[in-house]
Amino acid sequence: MTTQIAVRLPDELMDFVDGQVSSGSAASRAAVVVRALERERRRAAAERDAAIYAESEGDDLDDLAAWAGAQPLDLD
Repeated sequence: MTTQIAVRLPDELMDFVDGQVSSGSAASRAAVVVRALERERRRAAAERDAAIYAESEGDDLDDLAAWAGAQPLDLD
């Protein structure tokens, strides 16, 4: 399922998005936005992993492994 939304972006970001499309690096404006949001989602997950690792003081990765094992796999 997809949802259409309206987003206002500064001209310089639109220039970048349109450049990605015109160069063939992306199929559409939506593809550029999706790619950026997926990258941000991965960054946020890595940040959570790092926080769990920091809490374990690096001695034991059991907490990180338990947390990671309980996360759903996004294979779509």
